[in-house]
Amino acid sequence: MDFFFIGEPELVTAFRFVGVKGAGVVNAEGARVQFRRITEGWDETTGMALPRGRAERCRVLILTQEVAEWVDDLVVNWQLSGSYPLIVEIPGTMGRQPGRKTLMDSIREAIGVRV
Repeated sequence: MDFFFIGEPELVTAFRFVGVKGAGVVNAEGARVQFRRITEGWDETTGMALPRGRAERCRVLILTQEVAEWVDDLVVNWQLSGSYPLIVEIPGTMGRQPGRKTLMDSIREAIGVRV
């Protein structure tokens, strides 16, 4: 599996139409459970790591901005670890959240060039 999506249930359905698996979440607790399941192969119900064959691994984890805020500490720690999956944030059903950088803003800031 290359991509996995965590966000609003409506968007999970949309991503499934293009072949991307996903998990719908409606609160921070659900988002944390799904984030840990994908990144660490962690099963919250048993409190143990899933067996290697049952853990869903991906190369790119797509989160809505709202979900990313709910699991902000987990996202930061994961990104600092330098491990896969890479984390990508997209606007949710309510659009881009105020004060959040766009992907283009981040790229411009990283390379220091405005085209």
